[in-house]
Amino acid sequence: MIAATPEQPREPREENPPRAPRSARLATAANALTLVRLAAAPVAALAIFGENHEAALLLFTVAVATDLADGPLARRSGGSSPIGGFLDHATDATFVSLGLFACALRDLVPFVLPLFVMAAFVQYTLDSRALSGRPLRASALGRWNGVAYFVLLGVPVVRDGLSVGWPADGIVLGLGWALVVSTGFSMILRGRAWLDTRPRRP
Repeated sequence: MIAATPEQPREPREENPPRAPRSARLATAANALTLVRLAAAPVAALAIFGENHEAALLLFTVAVATDLADGPLARRSGGSSPIGGFLDHATDATFVSLGLFACALRDLVPFVLPLFVMAAFVQYTLDSRALSGRPLRASALGRWNGVAYFVLLGVPVVRDGLSVGWPADGIVLGLGWALVVSTGFSMILRGRAWLDTRPRRP
């Protein structure tokens, strides 16, 4: 008769494995691309203001390429996180705000537009409670406005960088005013939605 061997004690399982430190979660390839765009933002604005058209076009191209690449890269590598999403959107807002501000100094877009862009992003951040670690929540109009900011900034940058001479400054200015209206409307809708979701006192 074979003697039963005593059962080996099992190692306790970790129910909640420790999370990686914040610095490790931020040190991803996708966030590195985002930081490249962030570093390019003030340089691109100076190039636009100084009418260094070739440099402005190059930096704008880098910004668009990194913006298109960092999100899919984060999802494929499993490095997507609310912090990374906030960094991505904050970088986009910084790049377009500085670029549009440089355009406004050249009378290409309304001066109020970059101010509206920054105000809309602050409202977007506070409404989503992104500073407490929650993911950003964009409305459909807000998403389209975000794309339109890049498009509007790219119109004079690409036009001047390629020396095509079209569209005219008046058209660019008109598009800028249209985005001012669209951004203001988006902020009003978000503000009303926030008021509607507040708990009412009995």
